[in-house]
Amino acid sequence: QVQVAESGGGSVQSGGSLRLSCAASGYIYSPICMGWFRQAPGKKREGVAVIGGDGTTTYAGSVKGRFTISRDNAKNTLYLQMNNLKPEDTAMYYCAAENACWVVANTPGDFGYWGQGTQVTVSS
Repeated sequence: QVQVAESGGGSVQSGGSLRLSCAASGYIYSPICMGWFRQAPGKKREGVAVIGGDGTTTYAGSVKGRFTISRDNAKNTLYLQMNNLKPEDTAMYYCAAENACWVVANTPGDFGYWGQGTQVTVSS
């Protein structure tokens, strides 16, 4: 089993920034793929950004140029730097991981391990 835990959510005004962190632990078989997803009330969970075991990153079009995904492989920690936040970015943000993974799509179905989520609220 892999445990995944997010931190760093909060409330900001439009145009502000937040940085999310995610730590993976447990039975990790490298390389692992990791990613950020979000779900707003009444909407489906959607991909925000993912990073493959080979380091390849994929972003949703709505966040490209504003969000940056990165990882510290030595610590199995994932980050999401979110700049120029907009009210439509308001959602519960989830971190996900998948073991023994090189390449992954920005879709929830490609990930088997999930965190509990951290709330991001952007006010106008």
